[in-house]
Order: sequence, then C-alpha cells, then structure tokens
Amino acid sequence: MTSSSPPPADSPVSDLSEGVSPLVLALRAELSAGSLLTEGTFALGDFTGEVSKGRDSLWAIVRRPGRGGLAIRLVFAPGGIDRVKRLRPKPGEALRLSINSAVGRHVAVLKMDSLDLHRLRVTITLRPTAPLLVPFLPRDLYPLDADDDPTGAVGRVEAGQRGLNSGLVYFHLDKPAFGSVLYFQNLTALNDYYRATNTKPDGAIGGEWPELGYLPPTPPQSGTPPTDPLPPGKPVTLSDAILILRDACPQDERESARRFVQMLGAAYTALDLPPTEYRDWVGRSDRTIRDLKSSPKATISHYGHPYAHPYTDAEYPDSMVQMALIAPMHDFARWRGEPIPLQAEFEKGLERFYDEKLGTIRRYLPNVGEDKDADAVDSWYLYHPLMNLGRLAIAGNARARDLFERSVDFGIKAARHFNYEWPIQYKVTDFSVITEVAGADQRGQTDVGGMYAWVMLQAYELTSEQRFLLEARAAIDAAEGVRFNLNYQANLTAWGAAACLRLWRITNVERYRLQSYVYLASFFHNSAIWESEIGHAAHYTNFLGVTCLQDAPYMAIYECFDSFAAFECYLRDSGPELEPAARMLISEYCKYALDRAWFYYPDALPAEALAEKNRNGHIDRALSFPLEDLYVDGQPAGQVGQEIYGAGAAMIYASRTSHLVEDAPFRLFCDHFIMTSERTTDRTISIRLAGGENCSARLSVIRLGRAKLPDVTVKTIGGDIVRAHRHANDRLDFFVPASGRIVLSWR
Repeated sequence: MTSSSPPPADSPVSDLSEGVSPLVLALRAELSAGSLLTEGTFALGDFTGEVSKGRDSLWAIVRRPGRGGLAIRLVFAPGGIDRVKRLRPKPGEALRLSINSAVGRHVAVLKMDSLDLHRLRVTITLRPTAPLLVPFLPRDLYPLDADDDPTGAVGRVEAGQRGLNSGLVYFHLDKPAFGSVLYFQNLTALNDYYRATNTKPDGAIGGEWPELGYLPPTPPQSGTPPTDPLPPGKPVTLSDAILILRDACPQDERESARRFVQMLGAAYTALDLPPTEYRDWVGRSDRTIRDLKSSPKATISHYGHPYAHPYTDAEYPDSMVQMALIAPMHDFARWRGEPIPLQAEFEKGLERFYDEKLGTIRRYLPNVGEDKDADAVDSWYLYHPLMNLGRLAIAGNARARDLFERSVDFGIKAARHFNYEWPIQYKVTDFSVITEVAGADQRGQTDVGGMYAWVMLQAYELTSEQRFLLEARAAIDAAEGVRFNLNYQANLTAWGAAACLRLWRITNVERYRLQSYVYLASFFHNSAIWESEIGHAAHYTNFLGVTCLQDAPYMAIYECFDSFAAFECYLRDSGPELEPAARMLISEYCKYALDRAWFYYPDALPAEALAEKNRNGHIDRALSFPLEDLYVDGQPAGQVGQEIYGAGAAMIYASRTSHLVEDAPFRLFCDHFIMTSERTTDRTISIRLAGGENCSARLSVIRLGRAKLPDVTVKTIGGDIVRAHRHANDRLDFFVPASGRIVLSWR
C-alpha cells in the first residue's frame, strides 16, 4: 500500500488495489515460506544483509531490524540457478560471487561504505554461453515491511528517471520506518549492453510500488522481433547499482530535497568520472564576434539598426535574442578591457521593442510578420530580457537601466494577475491565456517564479525599494509544495535557486536557503549523470548535461550556459552553511559544462553527426555559432537549428574562467570559479576555490603571444607542490584540490 499523501504527478507510486505483478507475489511467497538459501552475509552500519538464492533469482536482502528492508535482485536466471560460488573478494569488495545458470556465468560484486551515509554498490556482469537474445529482464528493487512482505510496505516515491537523464529512483519507506533510499544506476557502465541489444535506457528506472528499480531495456517484442543478441563468451555489465540509505523520513519538501542532493552527492563520489579537456573559450569568443559582425546570416536591418536572427539566417529578431547576445558581449568586453562595437550597435535598437502604451518591452519588433502573433509571449520570455537588462544596469549601463525601470512594473502586473503561477503562453495585451499547461505534465511554467524573483532582486539592488523585495518573496513562497515537479526549463530553475539564496542573504530567513535545495533537486533530477556511447553520442560528451525542458529529449546550449551564469551567482552568495553536496554538484556541473558545451559547435562534430533537416534555418559549419540541441541517445545534432542567440555561450565561459594577470606573459584558466585572488608579491598569486571536497580542478597557465612561459610553481596552502599534468610551450595544466587555497608563483 502507499501513503495517504498524494504522490507527485510523475511519481511511480500507485495503490496496490490497482494490482501487483507476479514477480512481487513470487518474492512474497518465497520470503514467507523461508525457502531462500543463504549464500553469504554482510553488514552495512546498523543494517544487516544477506545474499540468498531463490527459484530463479539471486537476492541481496538489506534489513533494518524491526523496521523493514529492501530486496535487491542481483541475478535473474530463467530455468533456475545451478550453482553459487564465493570467490576471493578484491580490495574494497565485501562479496564476490560466481553464479552459473543455463544462460551463462554471472558475477556479482558487492561493495559497502558507511563513512558518512550508508552506501551499497552492486555490480553484475554476465558471460553468455550462446548469442543471447533478451526479451525481458525484471526490475530489481522491492521495499519490504517488518515481516518481509513487499505488499505491506508503505512509502512514497519522490522522483524517478525522466527520459534519458540519470537512472535513479528516490523514495522513503515510512511504515515500517526504514528511512530514505536513493537508487542510482550507473548507466555509463551499461553502454556495451545498449549497443549490443540496440536499446536505450529511456525511463528505465522507476516502477510501480512496490516493484521499483531498473527495468533493463529490451528490443520491442512482436511477431518478428529484432535479433540483436549479447555476444557469447564476452562479459557484459547488466547492472551497476548504487544505493544510498538514510535513517528516518523527511518531514517536508525542503528537507526531502536537501536529502536528495546529499544522497545524490554520495552516489556521485562513487563514480569513475570521465576526464575533461581544456577548451579555448577566448579564441571561440573572438571567432563568434567576428562571425556576428561579418556574416549576413547573423543579422538583419530594421529601422536603421542591426538585429540578430534567432537562428542562422532564420526567424524574426526578438528582445530575448538581442539581450542574450548583448549581456555576454558586455561581460567579455569588460573582461578584455576594450569595448565591442557590435554591442553598442545592438543596444541602439533595443528601444524599438518598447511599447509605450503597455509600458514594457515586447517580444517582437512592431514590424514582425503576419505569420507571428505579435501579442503572444511565453511567460519566461517577458522576464529573461529584463534579467539581462538588470545585469547591465547594475554594471552601470544607463540605457539598460532606463529600459529596465520602465518595464519592470509591467512584469509585476503580469505576476500578480497570474497569482505567481504562470501559464505556458498568453497575450501581453490583456493576459488572456493562449496555452495554459504543457501536454507532457499538465503544468504551466512552474519555475518562472524563480526567474521573476531574481529580476525583482535586481530591481531591489538598483533602487532599494522594499516592494521589489516583497515581490521576490511572494514568488518564491508561491512555489512551495511543487516538490520535484518544479523544473520547467533548466536555466529558470537555476536562477530560482540563485534567487532563494540571495533572498536568504538579504532577509536572513532560513527557509529561503532551504528552499534553494528544492530548485537544485529539481535541476539535478533532470541531469544526465552518465556518459552515453549510443549512436552519435560517441563523438561528444554528455556527462552532467541537463535536458532543457522537463519533457525535452535534448540538452540545449542556451540553458547550459545560462545555468552556468546562475550558479556562479549561487556559489558567490553561499557560505559554510551550504550543503557540501550542493556545492560539489554545482561545481562539477559547471566544470563539465566547459567541456561539454564545446561540442554544440558544428565544427567540433563530424559531418555525419549533424542533422540533415533543421526545424529553423540551416547549419553552417563555417560559422562559430552553436547548435541548439545535443542528444543523450546520439540522435543527429542540430535538429532544432543553429542558435545565434546561443552564441553568447563562449563569452560567458571565457569571462568567468579566464583570468588576466597584470604584467605577466600568461593568463590563467580555471574550470572552477575563483572566489578570491590576491597578488601577494610581484610574481605570486594566491587564489581560493570553493568546489567539492575531494574533487579536483584544472588550473592552466596559458601563454600570451609568442612570449616564453616562465617557470611556474603551484603549491597547496599546506605547502605541497602540484606537478604539471601537461607541460607544453603554450600551456601548463595542473590538477589542484577544488576546495581551498592555491599559491602560484613564477620566475
């Protein structure tokens, strides 16, 4: 049975009156009869564990005495298990078992860790005896009550896998009071299975209570099913599951979200992380600015001003697109110390978006074509240009401040009209709703309130007017109770997290810091913490990418770099109170974004990986503008189009990761945000990083011009010398602790 509280809309919980599978009943019967044969035991903190053989499965059963447990299916063997043999464990292993059956030889490895949270890792490989077709494999996780009955367990599933994002299910078992569980399937380890069977793990982790966990994807069955077998004699990993266990159940959504972030962090640290590469975002920025200025496919003239197309030689200019380029150009110009003329040219055309009658900037110019509804606006589209105007206004741009202050009250009017719960799309003239909810989840733009709150906090910073602070609080308060359904669009969710933390800093109200974890949990729930090698994904990295929308099949460049910018604000507003796992996951997201984002540029991909048909415009590999879309399952990239409005990505990355050093023949690159730096001598710099504990950061010394690199020494604050990982004429790479102070000197 399930708890009386209603599950989230995407929860895999259901009442048992709707039915249970034969597999649940079979497990209950075997446990009730006591017919399982124990093959080994293990301990995990205050949990007890045993590995037992049943009629067709090998189980690991974890119990908290008197408080229920979990049954984890290690091996499914149709026809029964012939023999289970204990093997000598390798270092770090608790149990290693060999299991023989008609299908081949399985090896099951169990690892335990209770340093902080309780962590159990179960890895299963199979060496088939014949070319093995896989028509079905069952799920592998069953909550149990105090009497070992899966049908008597009462709990709630908070989150399951969405699409091809991280393979996880997060739930708590309330009756009996077993506690919280995060099941995380390391999908990276299963690439060989997906390639051999021509399948992909789309929504594979979840289930119907009490049958949860991983349902391995299998070829679609029909009268003539596909024949893609696992090869004989070759080991293939079938499962690499990491379970994080916590005492007690969360009392509210904020604590549930914090625990999710904490437990996800514990799973993350168990992974073998993919390497990253240094990417020259400064050079990419220079090429982007050149192409924006020179390519006729980038801009179009209206009212005597240049405006950027949204896509390559396609679509009408809109205000979001212009500001999505102006703000990054401003940041890059400030970093470089010299203006970008094109920025000023774009700025001069902004006034044409302003509607005097409404008192706001509109989406489109007045002369937009008749094939567009000039009055239609997506809810987030009203606030995102204001956010970028606010960034420029705070930096001292008078034109941006004037336009921001003339438009912000209309934004408040819209928020109040919708009671801080925005639809998908409405008419800007009278707020009549065009599209109320998305078809995928029957919800509106649930995280627009976070973006709105950030804009209100910008207005508060500019004016010190309390009404803006009250608006920010109202928007964040209105989102309470949405739980893991908060995410609509990834970058909006990230800005919502930043707004919560900024509110906490301003008001000292603790619930806003805690509410930021709800935004973070929803963001990382939609992340792909695995490296796919399916299809064209073998040509790029997708690790820690986030799908742009809650129901989108792809990762998008704009959401990628805008989230990066939001998380810089979040981390700079944080302090020692921040949950360490949140700090780590955000820092790791940003680190991997710097590598992953490179592959959105069509010149970084082989031609065969690019879509031949594009929804908007066309792909020109000669232009340094990114594609909108990359796919975890390796579909052709750029199906949506080549984004001109995403061209600010390079400038955002460059201005936040590259650091000029006065009177030095080099600049620094760091894939973590440098929180503070101090020139302690003429040739010594002390920098502080605030990334994850026990994580590493790349610190690179980049030659300027043709000058020879000096002799560089990098030390930790404890005095340990860090050796260069790469030593070349143009660049030195060091891997340093991601948290703490680093001292760099040269001679």
